[in-house]
Amino acid sequence: MKLVMTFGSFDLIHPGHLYYLKKSKKHGDKLIVGVATDKSILEIKGKKPLYNEKERLLEVKNLNIADEVILGNDKGSVYDILEEIKPNIICLGYDQKPSNEELKKELKLRKINAEIIRISSFNPEKYKSSKLKNIN
Repeated sequence: MKLVMTFGSFDLIHPGHLYYLKKSKKHGDKLIVGVATDKSILEIKGKKPLYNEKERLLEVKNLNIADEVILGNDKGSVYDILEEIKPNIICLGYDQKPSNEELKKELKLRKINAEIIRISSFNPEKYKSSKLKNIN
């Protein structure tokens, strides 16, 4: 069974998120989505999300695309979840960090053999969370 994992903030769900999740699911048999914690969003983006982690987790679950939706962790490294899940494939958004090179290095250190796939954008000029939230 091919296990696919994706990650994201999923603050203000829009058609770009649906596209990302549906395309990710097509790469394997089971899709697990990691939803970023409020703390990690604040650290990475320097801003609090509009919706708290419980609300965002529920929204992603309610899309009924993922087979499992989990909350990221705030302890240790953001990569620890990959050691726990051991996905065969990691799907990232077209503009999502880390870079493929950074992720490959981290996977090698953790002895995780996973393919990295970048999902193309879906009308990013229209469906990008920062634009929808009027944040430039």
